[in-house]
Amino acid sequence: MTENDEIMEMNSEEKEELYEHFRFKVDPGTELLRMDRYLTNLIAHVSRNRIQEAAKAGCILVNGRPEKSNYRVHPNDVISILLPRPPREFEIIPQDIPLDILYEDNDLIIINKPAGMVVHPAFGNYDGTLVNALAYHFQGQKDKNGDELKPLLLHRIDKNTSGILVVAKSEEAQIKLAANFFDHTIDRKYRALVWGDFKEDEGTVIGNVGRDPRNRLVMTVFPDGEQGKHAVTHYRVVERFGYVTLIECQLETGRTHQIRVHMKYIGHPLFNDESYGGDQILKGTTFTKYKQFISNCFKLMPRQALHAKSLGFTHPITGKYMLFDSEMPDDFAAVLDKWRNYAKHRELDEEDYTDDTDITPESIS
Repeated sequence: MTENDEIMEMNSEEKEELYEHFRFKVDPGTELLRMDRYLTNLIAHVSRNRIQEAAKAGCILVNGRPEKSNYRVHPNDVISILLPRPPREFEIIPQDIPLDILYEDNDLIIINKPAGMVVHPAFGNYDGTLVNALAYHFQGQKDKNGDELKPLLLHRIDKNTSGILVVAKSEEAQIKLAANFFDHTIDRKYRALVWGDFKEDEGTVIGNVGRDPRNRLVMTVFPDGEQGKHAVTHYRVVERFGYVTLIECQLETGRTHQIRVHMKYIGHPLFNDESYGGDQILKGTTFTKYKQFISNCFKLMPRQALHAKSLGFTHPITGKYMLFDSEMPDDFAAVLDKWRNYAKHRELDEEDYTDDTDITPESIS
């Protein structure tokens, strides 16, 4: 894969980004109408309720700032309507790809995505994606307007990250769920295996995340807050293995590679995360037997050790709270079992304690 292809693939995995679908500049002679009424008159086949829901979700900007639906438009205002999915750049081809469906109703579908699957088609990944699979699954289904049903994305997870995500089946559900994502009322928990041990049992990482100016293929933390986007990750220790630790991460924000780059920033890269230095031995011994053990783990799970384990939210139509949880995928579970066995035997092998190597943020920069 070329560098451009990798950049495009990375772009396709952006989380919770807003994409501009409409932009209007208000005519100088326009009277001071409410924004919802103004846009309903301007855009064909859109209801006033949909405009109001979009404004509530922060998806309508006036001169670059979110405004409520009752805002009075002024001459020369620039109004942008944003949605949590990119405008369609090419035709989505339905493909018969197996899906692990945890739940489905008329408004949404919950998928347990396997590692290795890209969520949305983009340059370099035109097919074989989750959206291609959903397009096939939705064939023959119609929305309430009688139109062909289309998958409406709300968020994404990286290609080599496994786990749960929700996809809307109606625009009403998409807009209302988007409001929950933007208000940080979606409960998302991930499991990650990271290098090193933690002194504390829980903590929070706060640091703006943006593209690394030295390497466009990865993200970095800008602690001064002058660049990137605000990002917050809460974590707690689930299980300690000495040289690596299983943690649970809860997201307040959903930036690209957020958990991966935040863990790298505090000196605990994800196990076997090639992009952020986790595919090297960063903690442990120099013994050949240990090196072979790590190599075997990497082969067993040839990806970053990250799984979107649970997702909780209020149903956009029924108002009922829903919580979905997934089992750890086979490759992740197998690596955890190997580490449990290793840690148990390590306690009996005092020789290991004489050859520990420390991990520091500087050693992985």
